[in-house]
Amino acid sequence: MSVVTEEIKAKAEFYQGDQLCQEKSKELLKEILLPNGLLPLKDIEECGYVRETGFVWLKQKKETTHKFQKIGKLVSYATEVTAYVEQHRIKKLTGVKTKELLIWVTLNEIYVDDPPAGKITFKTPAGLFRSFPVTAFEVEEEAKEVKEAVEVKEV
Repeated sequence: MSVVTEEIKAKAEFYQGDQLCQEKSKELLKEILLPNGLLPLKDIEECGYVRETGFVWLKQKKETTHKFQKIGKLVSYATEVTAYVEQHRIKKLTGVKTKELLIWVTLNEIYVDDPPAGKITFKTPAGLFRSFPVTAFEVEEEAKEVKEAVEVKEV
């Protein structure tokens, strides 16, 4: 059963469709100063953001597993991912797990220390945590697009 009720949707900036939700999720990550590749979801059906509380959700057609190549970690995203966001931080995260050794571990908080070039830390409900370079979660395609736009302006 979904945590996202019609009452929550009524208060939210609400979007449907994969392409629009991909754009909006990247915009949100940029707005709260987190790396743009943190939510590599596929086939997103809907997403929403309640600004007054910071509550966000993303619903995708099926569970997705993504490997962050720069750190060699597998992360699983459920069909529904929810959280509360603020600057440099995602709290009360649901629907995200990471593989440590042979088991999947639930994550419930993500935050950046010493932004923008610092470390990004992932915490579990048990208080265990692991930190990585922020750059491991940045999508390079956007950096290329920005570079190309700058080159076009210079010509």
